[in-house]
Amino acid sequence: MRRITATLALALTSVVLAGCAPAAGTDGDRPVVVVSTNILGDVVDNLVGDDVEVVTLMRPGADPHSFEISPAEAAQLRDADLVVSNGIGLEEGLQQHLDAAAEAGARTFVAGDAVDVLPYTSTDAGGADDPHFWTDPAQMIAVIDALESALRDLDGIDAEAVTERTAAYRAEVEDLDAEMAAAFAALPTERRALVTNHHVFGYLADRFDFRVIGAVIPGGTTLAAPSTSDLADLVGAIEEAGVPTIFAESSQPDRLVRALAEEADVRVDVVELFTESLTDAAGGAPDYLTMMRANTERISDGLSR
Repeated sequence: MRRITATLALALTSVVLAGCAPAAGTDGDRPVVVVSTNILGDVVDNLVGDDVEVVTLMRPGADPHSFEISPAEAAQLRDADLVVSNGIGLEEGLQQHLDAAAEAGARTFVAGDAVDVLPYTSTDAGGADDPHFWTDPAQMIAVIDALESALRDLDGIDAEAVTERTAAYRAEVEDLDAEMAAAFAALPTERRALVTNHHVFGYLADRFDFRVIGAVIPGGTTLAAPSTSDLADLVGAIEEAGVPTIFAESSQPDRLVRALAEEADVRVDVVELFTESLTDAAGGAPDYLTMMRANTERISDGLSR
């Protein structure tokens, strides 16, 4: 009888311990912040250091408009100490899970609430707001400042350390902003014209005095598709503007933009940019600062030809 009782006690102890174990992907000691996009995930990482466990849902190279998550990741959202998302309609495939997490009582931080939101420059976007604020470092600084307050309020975090790291990272983004301003100021005004896969550079254009000529994909989402008339109108705009380069996004195939370059019947180079997603370590844009510096160099070089 003692052996049976001991065995039963051991089994019960195992069940209790299993029930108390931390969820997969957490260490049970630090606050857990779940972030929707990898660009914001990188920013949060820079502000919290090792004090917080940061779970970034969007994989390198994914499309923020359409990426999906697993049931386990959806549960992580609901159980997080803080959920950080972009907002402004960006996470189209994830929004139901973000809403469910908020309804379940998870604390949320929406970066778009800290941004001076701009509408899409194109009329084919139907007057929608543009979620791609990170192409303007000044807008990202506003998000960083707002994030500092949200992160300092997490239980068990070293608030002063968050403030120190935030100040250091803000200074790096301010340096980036100055570098971009200097690089783009060197471009003649008539060369500051952008054509991309879809409308993603409205904030950069507004900040650094560019014209957005058009996009291969209409509207503000990569889930849309261009019609023949869309392409024909864009060809006319490209020829009228005389741009030497059009830009394809790293998260989207460039077949359409190359077809457009050929259809325009003029010499137009196609250059890849990192726009909506970071890459893995070997991909050329593993963090926000590197991504923006790479894009600045490629845009400047492409439009100087």
